[in-house]
Amino acid sequence: MKSLRNRAHHLIDLLPQSDLAQIWVAMETQYYDLYAQRAIDTAKRNFRPGDVLNREEALESLMSDDSTMF
Repeated sequence: MKSLRNRAHHLIDLLPQSDLAQIWVAMETQYYDLYAQRAIDTAKRNFRPGDVLNREEALESLMSDDSTMF
């Protein structure tokens, strides 16, 4: 049985050139959605109390002259 990657390449090779642009848009959007979801999931797994600021803390940090956060 062919790998999923080989099967995907084979399907793409069968598509007419005129359809590739439309399919690319859908695939690219899906890829970025998956990339963003993985990043969100990783952040959730690695989250620790104190890693985030509330709105007031963030504004205070941004307004201070000697910000040590960055």
